Amino acid sequence: MTLAQADYIAGIAKGLAVLESFDTERQRLNATLAAQRAGLTRAAARRHLLTLAHLGYLETDGSHFWLAPKVLRFSGSYLASARLPRVIQPTLNRLTAQTGESFSAVVLDGDHVVIVARSGSSRLLAYGLHLGARLPAHATSTGRILLAAKPRADFNAWMKGRELPRLTVHTTVDPRKFRAVIEEVRQHDLAIASEEHELGVHALAVPLRNMNGQTVAALNAVAVRPDVMQKDLLPHLLEAARELRPLL
Repeated sequence: MTLAQADYIAGIAKGLAVLESFDTERQRLNATLAAQRAGLTRAAARRHLLTLAHLGYLETDGSHFWLAPKVLRFSGSYLASARLPRVIQPTLNRLTAQTGESFSAVVLDGDHVVIVARSGSSRLLAYGLHLGARLPAHATSTGRILLAAKPRADFNAWMKGRELPRLTVHTTVDPRKFRAVIEEVRQHDLAIASEEHELGVHALAVPLRNMNGQTVAALNAVAVRPDVMQKDLLPHLLEAARELRPLL
């Protein structure tokens, strides 16, 4: 959405930037690191860190800061109030009961996809496939589905000047090859990512569309055996997408 400058509160934006600077790569930050990651001066970052710690969203030992459990209020409120996870979750549970595999529903957030609903065994949690996890869009099957759903002009803008980080030896990082991958996703209406985000993890995704034909999320299956993907899991994914369409 567009926002008039008079309505923009820079302090809130800076505080949220500090919170977002914490991730799995940097779980503990001092003022210097937080400033670098949030694009602030060290003095400003320090004030935001201290304020967030005072409010209970961060914990600190006096030098470094880390996220406190209170930040889960945000995700908990979203999961409790947002319609999408509540609508999809029963279908994911049924898919896991039928196949024994793990399934996720994912939305696009900038450079990443975010898991908003999931089901399955805990054996894949080691790969960061937990509820609320943020994964790089270019290296995931769901990210490719959601990028392919963008209008071509928007996708071109997303790609402009972008470097695609290599996460494994299998990650597609060449922009021309990646554009070809997205074009193939558009043609086949499904996406496969084998060991591009994590070694040993294979994923197959399809779009979740509403009755207007808009892609609102991506649904994927994750397995450790690539041979079960299209033959065994694709029919389940397509059936689930058809079942969910009137509800989205």
